[in-house]
Amino acid sequence: MIVDLHNHTKLCNHAEGEISQYIEKAIGCGIKYFGFSEHAPMNFDEKYRINFEQMREYEEAVLAAKERYKNKIEILLGYEVDYLIGYMDERVLNADVDYLIGSVHFIEEWGFDNPEFIGNYKNQNIDEIWQKYFNAIEEMAQSRLFDIVAHMDLIKIFNFLPSKEAVDIAKNALIAIKKADMSIEINVAGFRKPIGEAYPSLSLLKEANKLNIPITFASDAHTPEQVGLYSDEAIKMARSAGYAECVLYRKRKKYFIKF
Repeated sequence: MIVDLHNHTKLCNHAEGEISQYIEKAIGCGIKYFGFSEHAPMNFDEKYRINFEQMREYEEAVLAAKERYKNKIEILLGYEVDYLIGYMDERVLNADVDYLIGSVHFIEEWGFDNPEFIGNYKNQNIDEIWQKYFNAIEEMAQSRLFDIVAHMDLIKIFNFLPSKEAVDIAKNALIAIKKADMSIEINVAGFRKPIGEAYPSLSLLKEANKLNIPITFASDAHTPEQVGLYSDEAIKMARSAGYAECVLYRKRKKYFIKF
C-alpha cells in the first residue's frame, strides 16, 4: 500500500506501541502516505477512545512526528468518528485535521463488533441488523460530515451473514456515499477477524467502482506489527475491482495517487 490512512495509537486504550514505531514500520513497508485516525472522543463507550482533554496531546504528537519524519514519509492527521446520533461533538467535527473517517460501530447503542457483546447476536434477525447497519451507513453519508467510510461492511465481522446479497442491502448506502463525494477504504483488519477477509467484500468493491466511488487503504493497525499486513492482498483486491488509483486527504481536500 502506498497510502494507509487508518491507524491508531495507544491513547485509545486498546492499542499498543509508540507513534514512532508505527511510522518506522510504515517506512519499512514502503508506505509513502501514512495517517493516524484515532478513535475520536464522545460521551459514550469512553474506554475505547481518547477523551476530549487528550485531543490536543494526540494532535500535537502526530504533527511533531510529521515534522520529524518529513524527509522519509508524509504523515497525515485524522480522526475516526463514530456516527452515533446525539454523541457526535463539534470539537471533533470542526477539528483542524486532514480528514475525518466516519464509522458505524453501534446499532441502537449495541456495540456489534465488540467480542464482549457477541452474545446479543442470538437475539437478532441477521437480515434485519444488516439492513439497520447499512441504513446507518447511508445516514452517515447523507450527513456530509466525513471524508472516508470506515470498514464499510463491518457488520460481517463475526461471520453472521444475511440471506440476501450484501450488494442489494448496501445499494442505497453506496448511492449516498457517491452523492456525498466520499471515498471508501479497503480495510485489511478483517483478515485478522473471524470473517477472514477485507472490508468491504469484493462484490461491494466492484459495485463501488461502478459508481466511481474512490478508494483508499487502511491497515487499521492497533499495534506497529499490524502496519502494512495484507497489503498485497489489498492491492490485488483493488485491481480486481477495477481500480488503479487511490485517494489521500490534506486539509479535507482529496488527492489521487496511482498504485
